[in-house]
Amino acid sequence: MSNVPAWLQHLEEEDHQFIKRFVLASGSLKELADHYGVSYPTIRLRLDRVIDRIRTLDDVAPADAFEARIRLLVTDGEMSARLAKELLQLHKTVVKGGRK
Repeated sequence: MSNVPAWLQHLEEEDHQFIKRFVLASGSLKELADHYGVSYPTIRLRLDRVIDRIRTLDDVAPADAFEARIRLLVTDGEMSARLAKELLQLHKTVVKGGRK
């Protein structure tokens, strides 16, 4: 899958399905809301979340799956930026073979 952009590779299957349905609905949030059985504002929030995830992954292509997952946890508000930075620094040290 080397021709697939990094941001797409690191999104979850749930996001892939949402994007697919969005495209098949010709970008109609109303149609998506009907499909998922939720309100328009709920679909709008879901789309905003996917946009944030794509921006996070697209701004700086993650070096590996671990880095991508950490970045998404920060974007989703599940991890602090400070903790993410510490984990990524430690991960880079371990990957290079120089354990602390």
